Amino acid sequence: MSVGNLNTQGGKGTNFPYQFKVLQGLQCVCDQLKELNIDTSAIEATLLDIEAAIGDLATEATLQVVETNTTGVARTPGIIRPTAAGNVNSVAATFYSVSVANVGTINGIVLGATIKPGEVLNFSADALNNYFTSFAYDATGTEFIIIYIS
Repeated sequence: MSVGNLNTQGGKGTNFPYQFKVLQGLQCVCDQLKELNIDTSAIEATLLDIEAAIGDLATEATLQVVETNTTGVARTPGIIRPTAAGNVNSVAATFYSVSVANVGTINGIVLGATIKPGEVLNFSADALNNYFTSFAYDATGTEFIIIYIS
């Protein structure tokens, strides 16, 4: 069920309030059917399974952990202009993104592949807490501009 899953309204990105109301409505239907002497054992078993699953939802403590893990962290940008072979890890042990532009007049090598004059390559670790530890290049005879976030 994904009705009303907005970050600006209601449950602020969670469907729990909507799903809980649906379950309450199903329980009411089940109660009404019982009054009419209709067998509701299958419905009751399903409701019990759903209630058990709700018990496994994130608690306030686990939501606090998620919030802590998604808190912003200050990063430091850097730039180098190599004209020889090297590795970004010589200036930053770990880095979260790196871009390289060949601003020279001959081919260079990045991660074992040719980068022609005028080409620009961008790499990002993207997901939360992912990072790079190595980024080999060879700008011998040409010039690179490499920017990185560490």
